[in-house]
Amino acid sequence: MADSLPSINFGFDDLRDRMARFTEKFDSFIATGRRQVLEERNRFRINVAELQEDQRLRKKEIESLAQKSSSHAQAVEKETAETAEMHAAIASITQQRDARAQHRDRIRSEIASVRKQVAQRVTVQQEYAKELDAHAQLNGPELEFWQSYLGMRIEGVGMADRLKFVFTCVDERNWEREAWFELDMGRSDYQVVNVKPKVETEGVERCLVRLNESRDLGQFLKAMRGLIVAATK
Repeated sequence: MADSLPSINFGFDDLRDRMARFTEKFDSFIATGRRQVLEERNRFRINVAELQEDQRLRKKEIESLAQKSSSHAQAVEKETAETAEMHAAIASITQQRDARAQHRDRIRSEIASVRKQVAQRVTVQQEYAKELDAHAQLNGPELEFWQSYLGMRIEGVGMADRLKFVFTCVDERNWEREAWFELDMGRSDYQVVNVKPKVETEGVERCLVRLNESRDLGQFLKAMRGLIVAATK
């Protein structure tokens, strides 16, 4: 009776073969996926390491740039201070130069003024010298007359505007005896400052009054000789 039953083919072998091929493909897919995951993880780790290294290098470059920037800022600040100091020094030197130039111009002006005054004084002195020469030519014979007539000579005393008049033949007991007086002509009113021998003070004052009024030196010398002769008696 079993032989009379129809044979049924359920296809288990084909199914088993198909299942085996599926399992093989699935295992291959899993292996491939695992390799891809491992490769991507390795690439990720490599990328992370590269990023970290790049970050470290960037950080180092930033620190280097920051240090350079700080050094540059300090250099700029130093240069700015030096520039300001240099400008101040230039301003000071310029001020000193201007002051010296003004001082030089003032000195030049003073020198020119002094030269002008000296030239004027030289001119005046030359004119005065000419006048003195003219007076000397006129007064020379008169002076010789008074020196011979009064027995007198004129000496300097080492002081400006002061003369010493020395007389002889004033003492009947000693004709060689000398008597003298000094006349100060540095003021508007002449003064007798020293007399030898001692003579009458009032008489000298009268002689000076007449001399300062008339400027007649000849009469004054004659009167002073008379006072000296009287004092030796």
